[in-house]
Amino acid sequence: MVSLLFCALLLGGLQVESAPSADEILFLPGLTKQPMFHQYSGYLNVSESKYLHYWFVESQVDPSTSPVVLWLNGGPGCSSLYGLLTEHGPFLIQPDGSSLEYNPYSWNMVANVLYLESPAGVGFSYSDDKNYVTNDTEVALNNYLALKEFFRLFPEYSKNDFFITGESYGGVYVLTLAEIVIEDSSINLKGIAVGNGLTSYESNQNSLIYFAYYHGLLGVRLWSNLQTFCCLKGQCSFYGNPNVNCTERVTEATNIVYNLGLNIYNLYAPCSGGTLGRYEEDQTVIHHSGIPFPKLPAHIQGGEKPLHPVKTQKKMWLELPCINSTASRIFLNNPYVRNALNIPPEAPEWGMFSSEVFEHYGRIVTDMTKQYLKLLSALTYRILVYNGDVDMACNFLGNQWFVDALQQKLQVNRRAWLYNDGNSEQIGGFVKEFSNIAFLTVRGAGHMVPTDNPRAALTMFTRFLKKQPF
Repeated sequence: MVSLLFCALLLGGLQVESAPSADEILFLPGLTKQPMFHQYSGYLNVSESKYLHYWFVESQVDPSTSPVVLWLNGGPGCSSLYGLLTEHGPFLIQPDGSSLEYNPYSWNMVANVLYLESPAGVGFSYSDDKNYVTNDTEVALNNYLALKEFFRLFPEYSKNDFFITGESYGGVYVLTLAEIVIEDSSINLKGIAVGNGLTSYESNQNSLIYFAYYHGLLGVRLWSNLQTFCCLKGQCSFYGNPNVNCTERVTEATNIVYNLGLNIYNLYAPCSGGTLGRYEEDQTVIHHSGIPFPKLPAHIQGGEKPLHPVKTQKKMWLELPCINSTASRIFLNNPYVRNALNIPPEAPEWGMFSSEVFEHYGRIVTDMTKQYLKLLSALTYRILVYNGDVDMACNFLGNQWFVDALQQKLQVNRRAWLYNDGNSEQIGGFVKEFSNIAFLTVRGAGHMVPTDNPRAALTMFTRFLKKQPF
């Protein structure tokens, strides 16, 4: 920790007084009218040769008093700009790939939002040596150094309330970063929020089998065999079970979930690009969210090695199964847009998902219990774990089990929470609140909650930031 803070001090040696004018986005193509709020795009140097791209949008209310929120998409290898353009950013990309529409449910309605493309090799982020071998520990450190550099460049925000948020494998990024940030009193951390996050490989895999059966994906014969070979005295283990018969049935079940052609990010949404052909093309990245194959748990002990190595690809980016990022890719690779975002010529072509990063990523942390308990023990941070309830990549049931297993003091029994859909009060989902942590579901939403139910997502986010009852 001493050496880590020393690095941060070196990077923060030069002081500035206000936001860097060279990074300001003065004109963003695709908009019929330019925004009234300020926005910035540039690079945060985390070493002499490694540059993480950021896009910072100021709050549409009062930037000086609004909290600062860091957003991290997951992967590993997914760009946070996809979250900006399709989930909760101030503008949403349109199907033509050239026009933007204002998002009335943008999270910068209530906060200053920092979208960080991490690690290097993701999106517009890069390193001079093009070495994109990394792991959970190094990414946490680099994200921290990027954060320190951000507050050096934007000192006017250094005293604002600060929150770390993310999605999917961002569940690892958020917690490992927070574990470092809580040791730095200069950062005014108030809480974290994780959406459809990876919290535990074991919980995710065990719960997925239940999710699949009770959503009508598994037949009675298969379910009966799973009960016979994977369960003992009412306790089922579908993850790393040494029984070969169990492993075979779990493989059969997960093949239905992943390989049949269902949209794993939203069970009830169509699969962009169709089913069979699409899945043959994208087989290498189908487990990008950190879901282990049934036969691979023993490989977790490999430490620095990626859990799921993928075959070499000619291109540096891939599409995710059932997700069409074509419009975002066309827009962000437009030369006029790159110029507006202050992207230098040496920066890579933008893609939603970096196969280079994914292929060389070392997954070290497989259960986030230690990190959550460390934050909870401080008794000062507000934590929200939320899930769209029809996601199969990181399903709600596994995260519900995970939060319950933290054994925190129950404050509010599980209940429905409400939001206004523009006409009337509707049930947004269900919430269970403990001391300093809440688990919340968003009804009918998948992996990308703000995409599927933007009104409910903004309501949830606002209440979280303002410490209001959900």
